Amino acid sequence: MKLAVSRVTTATVLLVLAASLPTAAAQPLEKVPRVGYLSPGSPSDSARLRRFEAFRQRLRELGYVEGQNIAIETRWAEGNYDRYPALAADLVRVKANVIVAVGGAATQAAQQATRTIPIVMSVVLDPVGSRLVTSLARPEGNITGLSIMASDIVGKQFQMLREVVPSVSRVAVLWNPANPGSAPQLREAEAAGRALKMQLQALQARVSQEIDSAFAAMTRERAAALVILADAIFTNQRKQIAELSMKRRLPSVYGVREYAEAGGLMVYSVDPLDLEARAAIYVDKILKGAKPADLPIEQPSKFELVINLKTAKAIGLTITPSLLQRADRVIE
Repeated sequence: MKLAVSRVTTATVLLVLAASLPTAAAQPLEKVPRVGYLSPGSPSDSARLRRFEAFRQRLRELGYVEGQNIAIETRWAEGNYDRYPALAADLVRVKANVIVAVGGAATQAAQQATRTIPIVMSVVLDPVGSRLVTSLARPEGNITGLSIMASDIVGKQFQMLREVVPSVSRVAVLWNPANPGSAPQLREAEAAGRALKMQLQALQARVSQEIDSAFAAMTRERAAALVILADAIFTNQRKQIAELSMKRRLPSVYGVREYAEAGGLMVYSVDPLDLEARAAIYVDKILKGAKPADLPIEQPSKFELVINLKTAKAIGLTITPSLLQRADRVIE
């Protein structure tokens, strides 16, 4: 009987000792690679969290487990571009091995903070036109990643707006001059306007407070429709923009799917979750020794058209059957 107790006690001790030892997969946290994640959004924004989770999920699929063989340092600008320099500098201070920068302004801040730490950009509008890289095929420097090439998308957004409102002639364009990718988009909007014989009213908004005044100007100038150029500030304020568009009965089109979910009329864009997941692949390659200069910048391969039919009915619009058939998603 005592012998049995002794065996149990010995076994128990061995189990306790085994549990106290680190597993083979785990490493001391100061030894694991640190990935910085610089986002324009807020951790309280469910849409931003979905994107971040798509990034984390792909890392897990690639074999990275937080707390074991990787650490992720998140920094959230919470809709304030002025915070980017300090946040990017902080990621350099904590010695991130690679920085994922979401959007052109975040990438620009990361570039100004370091010329040596690899930077993976995602959801960047026009990295060449924004002078973040020299070319898509050979980015050079310490930046690579993904471009949404939104300037190419803007022309199609105008075409869809003409299809929804054939008689429209005056179109407001909301853009943020603080975003390095906005100027190429605006040029594309102006070219699309000329081709479709639309008169454009370009209105600036750098912060959320300027959005209200921009809509007041649209009313004064009697704009009949609205195109919102892709920008993180506008994405953060998508509910405000959707409500103001609805109040003024302005047909509007945007470049991020969450806008339609917030009540906007129509979205034509790339799939942001796909982009975030693909950014993780770049991180994996860099952590395994690849240099950003040797990794060509990828362009989008998945696009989506989302139509909010409920909003269309509320502002008195009829969406053509052909456009509804082309939609990837219809919100009713």
